[in-house]
Parts: sequence; structure tokens; C-alpha cells
Amino acid sequence: QVQLVESGGGSVQAGDSLRLSCTASERFYGNYAMGWFRRDLGYPGENREFVAAISWSGDSLKYADSVKGRFTISRDDDKTTVYLHMNNLKPEDTGIYYCGRRAVANPDASSMDTDFAFWGRGTQVTVSS
Repeated sequence: QVQLVESGGGSVQAGDSLRLSCTASERFYGNYAMGWFRRDLGYPGENREFVAAISWSGDSLKYADSVKGRFTISRDDDKTTVYLHMNNLKPEDTGIYYCGRRAVANPDASSMDTDFAFWGRGTQVTVSS
């Protein structure tokens, strides 16, 4: 079964940048869109909040309003790694960031966490003011 591993999180100051990576353990057999979601620290039972999504082709991108203009999602040509470039970080960006793959082979980007499965374990981002 495919596994997703996130990395790149850390503790930074407001205004700093980070690049998160999500690497799949193997190539997908099918065209899957990918996405990044966030869960606030201290609220493990809450649903994940949408951050960004990318289509299989990489041509269609979606962003939460709160990160537009600051975050950029991208993926490698071999489709096994997805990145989230985070610029001008703010304290409200703090949380655990999860990478997800769509539950079924659907190439379209989605902002709904219920469309996703095969989540990674997450990487923590902490932004101090």
C-alpha cells in the first residue's frame, strides 16, 4: 500500500519561509490529484483544514483564501513528490500539515478532505510572532 511521508516542518519566525515535501513510497498506478491540509495544534479530533491542492497534471491549483499569494503547491514530473512552498509565514499558519492523495484515481484538484485518503503522519509547523 502506498505510504506518504511529509517533511520540512519546523519552528520559524513570522515572515520566514519553509518548504514542505510529501514523498510517496511508490509510483501511483492511476492519475491522482494531491493536497495539503492542516490541523491546529491541540485539536487532534478536528477535521483537517484545506490549504492547497494540485491536479494530476499540475495545471490546476487550488488554495485556501488565507494562503493565496503566500503558498505555492507543486509536484515533480514523476508525480511521487508534492511540495508546499510557504512564504511570509504567519502565526496563524501554525499547525500539523498533512499530505493526502485522493481516495480514487481522480486527476482533478479538490479542497474537500473527504475526497482524500492515504494521509501521511504530518509535519509540524510552528510560527512565532
